[in-house]
Amino acid sequence: MQTPGFLGRNIRWLMPLLIIVAAVAVLILMMALRGAPPEKPPEKHSALVEISTVQMQPLQLTVKSQGLVTPKYTTNLVAQVSGEVVSLSEAFVRGGIAQKGEVLATIDPTNYEVAVENARASLASAEAALELEQAQGEVARVEWEDINDRPAPALGLRKPQLEQAKAQVTAARAALKQAQKDLDRTRIVAPYTALVAERGVSLGTFVNVGAQLGQVLDVSTAEIRLPIASSELQYLPGDGVGTPVILHSDKNGEPQTWEASIVRTEGVIDADTRMRYLVAKVTDPYHLASGDTDAADLAFGSYVVAQLQGVELDSAVQVPRYLVKEGKVALYKDAKLAFTEVEVIRNNGGESVIVGGVQSGDQLITTSLEFPVEGMDLQLRGEVLDRADAQPEADEQPGAGEE
Repeated sequence: MQTPGFLGRNIRWLMPLLIIVAAVAVLILMMALRGAPPEKPPEKHSALVEISTVQMQPLQLTVKSQGLVTPKYTTNLVAQVSGEVVSLSEAFVRGGIAQKGEVLATIDPTNYEVAVENARASLASAEAALELEQAQGEVARVEWEDINDRPAPALGLRKPQLEQAKAQVTAARAALKQAQKDLDRTRIVAPYTALVAERGVSLGTFVNVGAQLGQVLDVSTAEIRLPIASSELQYLPGDGVGTPVILHSDKNGEPQTWEASIVRTEGVIDADTRMRYLVAKVTDPYHLASGDTDAADLAFGSYVVAQLQGVELDSAVQVPRYLVKEGKVALYKDAKLAFTEVEVIRNNGGESVIVGGVQSGDQLITTSLEFPVEGMDLQLRGEVLDRADAQPEADEQPGAGEE
């Protein structure tokens, strides 16, 4: 028979074991009561891509160029007579606007006024001498007919003297015309409504014939020479003549636009750049004729970017150029990769214009694939992100059998 002390010692040894067994039993019971974890769908190891839906529609092609704004006419004002400058117009300053026919400067006209009076006097004297000679010739004719029956000789009728008198009248008239012209040239006038680009004289300046007085620019019309590559001319109707143009530039940090049109082609290819030049015309660039003070002036010397309106395609789509490789583009079809050949009519900068090979509704892959293979599995990046956002909500749902 075991003693109580021996029993107590065995119980002390068995208690930890019983506690462990009980804990394991409780853990097994809890795991049995808890439902199985939700099964996750197997992950697809497919390439993630982004797509863009193709929309075939009419497309207006454009051709871009750039150039400097210049006046149609630039006139150097040169002295045609010599003398002292005695007056200057208020408009005859750099940046001034002079109206057509306005007197910009006056050279001392005194000597030329005297020359005109002398020429008039010489003409009057020559005309009087002509009248006298005509009268003397008539008297000689009458006297000859009274005493002779045969025709009078030319010398007897004073015909040589008469012709000399006529020549003197002609010379006197020419001298008067020249003197009047020289007098008119003492007044330097604007040949058209002009912007004064330069003035080279001041009051009191003595100028000789040929001296540079200033320079004026025609403000009625501005022109821009636009270089166009020969390969781009095919996209302009009629070699570009008559094509509408939109000019772009910045004025005081703000973008501005002006309308223009191509009026002519220079007809030659530049030997250095191999470019053809089209000339665009802008009417009233400073808005002086229209009086529109709110419109931005197209100042001479401005650098502008030109957008020429090209031919219109009936059905085309413009895509990033890097998506077209070896004449093909990648399409997303039924979660797989498919290549299709396309007809590219133009590559311009970073864009390609496609007119065939795809149709509206096709899903164009815009993601660059490292190793694209026809028929490979694909996943849309947007769908993967949507599933990732919805996954935490599913994980938060309690398991089956939990209380």
